[in-house]
Amino acid sequence: MSDQFVELIPMREDERIDPETVGAFLEGKLPGAQGVPEIDQFEGGKANLTYRLRYPGHEYVLRRPPLGPVAPKSHDMGREYRVLSALYSHYPLAPRAFLFNEDESIVGAPFLVMERRTGIVIRQEMPQQYLNQPDLFRRMSEAMVDALVALHKVDYKAAGLEKLGRPDGFLERQVKGWFGRWDAAKLETNPVMEKLLLWLEENIPTSGPAALVHNDFKLDNMMVDGDDPARIVGVFDWDMCTLGDPLADLGSLLGYWSEASDTDARSAFRTMPTHLPGFYDRAQVAARYGEKMGVDLTHLDYYHVFALFKLAVIVQQIYVRFVRGQTKDTRFQDYGPRVDGLVQSAWNLVESAQ
Repeated sequence: MSDQFVELIPMREDERIDPETVGAFLEGKLPGAQGVPEIDQFEGGKANLTYRLRYPGHEYVLRRPPLGPVAPKSHDMGREYRVLSALYSHYPLAPRAFLFNEDESIVGAPFLVMERRTGIVIRQEMPQQYLNQPDLFRRMSEAMVDALVALHKVDYKAAGLEKLGRPDGFLERQVKGWFGRWDAAKLETNPVMEKLLLWLEENIPTSGPAALVHNDFKLDNMMVDGDDPARIVGVFDWDMCTLGDPLADLGSLLGYWSEASDTDARSAFRTMPTHLPGFYDRAQVAARYGEKMGVDLTHLDYYHVFALFKLAVIVQQIYVRFVRGQTKDTRFQDYGPRVDGLVQSAWNLVESAQ
């Protein structure tokens, strides 16, 4: 697949890493890693920084956390390496990770190096060449759900990942942890958020059997085949992967899944073009997952609301980095009002579910 589809750009000035330093560190550690690599940057994504390393006949991907302070346990390159160095042989959509380094003197932060997958990443808008193909969009819907089901069916013990997390109390810890992230990133009190926090705390459901949880499963964390976008060739961003309640992943996917009828902030902050005719709606996504996994979805609304809350926190974390001057990326300057809209969307869902 040509690089024209994968958003490669020259390294942003404030996010540059030094090719000579990287090359000297990787020399002899990876096949073909000799001399100074050519390095460019993947433009997409709003958190972790991702670079292509190109040697003659070999290409790799380097990932590191974003600039500035990050929330505890987020952007964990060590965790991502631990997952990907084991999972690739049990879940083919996971790229293989080859190396992890904690020495911040190389690129300014811990980083990992993993295999390069080629294809396209579809973000908010459907590329022009795929528009007006409802059957394609149906198949893309099914592929996304089926990829999530396949992950949740992985035998994590056979993959050697049984110590990745503590399933007991997973949701309670998630709620507490994300509450803490909100407290660390908020700039002012939000009355609707205060109501939402109380509801989330008081309505935590009982979890079913544990599975590997990706924790950010959505279309722009996937790569698809440019000739057939209904064929997924990679799933990325595993730095929050853990063992826990798999319905958290389904809720997250629903939180990102836009519909044509959305009129609130969900439409304004659309991350996937699933509003186009032919894509499943959220009810169909849930039904397909439930049928293939054979699980009870009685409390799915809770996971959906929690997902919208987490998205609001993530957007706030990005926004506060911009406000504090820790990133100069002007894409983030209007994220404050978007946070308020997402919080209201979550509360609207609470009220409609009661």
